[in-house]
Amino acid sequence: MKLCRIVMAVVTCAVLASVSTGAMAATTLKFGTLMPQASPWGKEFKKWAAQVAADTNGDLTLDFQWNGQAGDEALMVQKVRAGQLDGAAVSAAGLSQTGVTDVLMFQLPGLFANWSKLDAVRGALKDDLDRQFESKGFTVLGWGDVGAAKTMSIGFEVHRPSDLQGKGTFVIAGDAVQPTIFSAIGGVAPRSLSITEILPGLTSGAVNVVTAPPLVAEELQWASHVTHISTQTSAFVIGALIASSPRMRALPQRLKDVMAARGAELSGRLATMVRNLDAQAFDRMKSTKKAYDLTDEDRAQWKILFDKVYSQVRGTVFTPATFDRVLALARQ
Repeated sequence: MKLCRIVMAVVTCAVLASVSTGAMAATTLKFGTLMPQASPWGKEFKKWAAQVAADTNGDLTLDFQWNGQAGDEALMVQKVRAGQLDGAAVSAAGLSQTGVTDVLMFQLPGLFANWSKLDAVRGALKDDLDRQFESKGFTVLGWGDVGAAKTMSIGFEVHRPSDLQGKGTFVIAGDAVQPTIFSAIGGVAPRSLSITEILPGLTSGAVNVVTAPPLVAEELQWASHVTHISTQTSAFVIGALIASSPRMRALPQRLKDVMAARGAELSGRLATMVRNLDAQAFDRMKSTKKAYDLTDEDRAQWKILFDKVYSQVRGTVFTPATFDRVLALARQ
């Protein structure tokens, strides 16, 4: 009988130890990003991970796959949906892969006059967009910016839409707007490339024109290949940090609270930092490339093109009511 009590005590202790160990086990969330670890985004993501770990006493850790190791943005979104990743940092093109294509409206060329106008419109639509993402199984942990896109090229200037005819252009998977623009111009045969394929394309000469924020062009090593840059901002590129909604819901409430609070802080820091660094990158490129301005007639030609594109994407790519609302807010 005494032996039986001893055995039962040992078993009970073992069970309690097992439960205790399980309760203390750390949860790791895996995130994917195209950005290098040493980039401004990478540094902020690492800071965010350190804060989350500190706030949770190590109960929640964030593990990043850098430099597109998890695939391009379309693949990363697929992996989040399939449970192979817990989250990803993506641009609007990646966000649209969730099924919420209305988010691409923020990157419509020629729509916003400045960052302040974009901020106002995004703020007005934020709650509705958050709900749309949740309905698709994704949680927006924080909105962010990528930069003010400029047209960069190798060996020529791009003043008017017709200057792109016959040039080495490309489209990114998930971007439903750029193909419409090229089609409206005519005489443009873009390649379908992933972000990681652009640098080899620039190196080989298959790609000779890129429209991107200067900071991105520097971080992804495109800037060293281009020779010309327009001073005109064609569009404002945005992004967000998204996560699997089921994965977020499964976290204990205290961990959810930390993720929400630190995610909001990260979003705020990135907005100011990225815009400043992008402007500095543009200044550097203007000093090492041939920078050129557009004339009033050049800008008029682009406006004609963009207005034509707007009429084509309304109701096809974008929800008509949301598109009309964004257009009205942007033009106020």
